Amino acid sequence: MTDTTTPTKPLAGQTALVTGASRGIGAATAKALAAAGAHVILVARKVKALEEVEDAIHALGGTSTIAPLDLTEPDAVTRLAGAIAGRWPTLDIMVLAAGYLPELTPASQMEPKQFNQALLINLVANQALIAGFDPLLRRAKAGRIIGLTSSVGSNPRPYWGAYSATKAAFENLLETYAAEVERLSPLRVAIIDPGATRTEMRARAYPGEDPATLKGPEVVADRLTALLVEGFDGLHRERIG
Repeated sequence: MTDTTTPTKPLAGQTALVTGASRGIGAATAKALAAAGAHVILVARKVKALEEVEDAIHALGGTSTIAPLDLTEPDAVTRLAGAIAGRWPTLDIMVLAAGYLPELTPASQMEPKQFNQALLINLVANQALIAGFDPLLRRAKAGRIIGLTSSVGSNPRPYWGAYSATKAAFENLLETYAAEVERLSPLRVAIIDPGATRTEMRARAYPGEDPATLKGPEVVADRLTALLVEGFDGLHRERIG
């Protein structure tokens, strides 16, 4: 295969899938990866929002494919994996950026429906994505998975129990998977805490905070893209300040 990469398109020829790609860090990451030359598959529920991200990518000269999907629907990820496998022989990059923040409450007062939704999106759907795309990622020359976490996943905080429990389990899942594939394939895993970032989820959690004091999603996206370009040899953990 001819190497089509250039200094300005270091990810040319690679295919990336980004969940939560309709807004926030997911959308910014999709744009950054496309700008670096990757063909980006945009996954989220809202079609119009995905189309807006795709339009922005195309305006910058990048390429993308939208894949509207509710990750909590039974067999949704299996169908997506099958459709992508029918079009691309490998998947080089998967960024797991979709997330759900339930209402902040004491652990004894968690609302069951919201807690279940957090489990489904933050953990169960991500496991399904790992399982569904494992074959394509292993076939890539150097497949990479990046999972976005939160500091509360490793440092629990009062009233954040529902969210922190799902993130702790997600981190454990990623660490386990990283150890399983490390000696069997060039596939590698990174767990990234984006830190305080100007997103809708952050605004919901901290309604009195001045968003102007926070870094934008594009800062996180640029770091994730740089990390993918630089590469990493083993399980990589990082907090973006």
